[in-house]
Amino acid sequence: MKQIEITRKQVWVHQTAEWPEWVIIQPVDDHDIQVLDEEVAWLSNHTSAAFTLVAFRIDNWNTELSPWKAPAVFGREDFGEGASNTLRYVLEELVPKFKGNHYCLGGYSLAGLFALWSGYQTDVFSSIVAASPSVWFPKWIEYASDNKPLANTIYLSLGDKEEKTKNQVMAQVGNAIRRQNELLTGQIDNTILEWNPGNHFIDSEKRTAKGFAWVMD
Repeated sequence: MKQIEITRKQVWVHQTAEWPEWVIIQPVDDHDIQVLDEEVAWLSNHTSAAFTLVAFRIDNWNTELSPWKAPAVFGREDFGEGASNTLRYVLEELVPKFKGNHYCLGGYSLAGLFALWSGYQTDVFSSIVAASPSVWFPKWIEYASDNKPLANTIYLSLGDKEEKTKNQVMAQVGNAIRRQNELLTGQIDNTILEWNPGNHFIDSEKRTAKGFAWVMD
């Protein structure tokens, strides 16, 4: 993948055509960056759609991707409220630079929650991919219950062992994603909840790529 810098952020770009049908935008951390090539390879082998994947580095995961402040649920780092600034960067810096017929925002874990939240904020993204999203996030399901997404296609997934954790907050992820799926099924035309084998920490690149392939196809 080609690495560039856009407004002081590291960005990785993979383009399959000069004028792709799809532009996929994905926030990434160090682990995601290490497996981007595997993600692109899986995606390229499972879709015939022309796409550009634009992955941009998140420096402070708990702050830049959080829609509002919340206390720490693991470790000592609280969650910030930087999602609005991150979404502004995506809309003002990335979307104008990469042309396509359709835009998809997606990510894994807290980046998946960020993508899902962004789908309630703007209609720029026709599709959202929330792979193993942090829907256990405090007050998220209350927010989703009171609001309707502007994106009309949303992919959800979760590992079938993710809710089996001793952390009482994160153990709610199973019930939360089932409720999220129920809400979306009654609100938009195209949505799915896909269950993957295993816990949260395996196959993140494949799980994310599966979501992108689903929305494109």
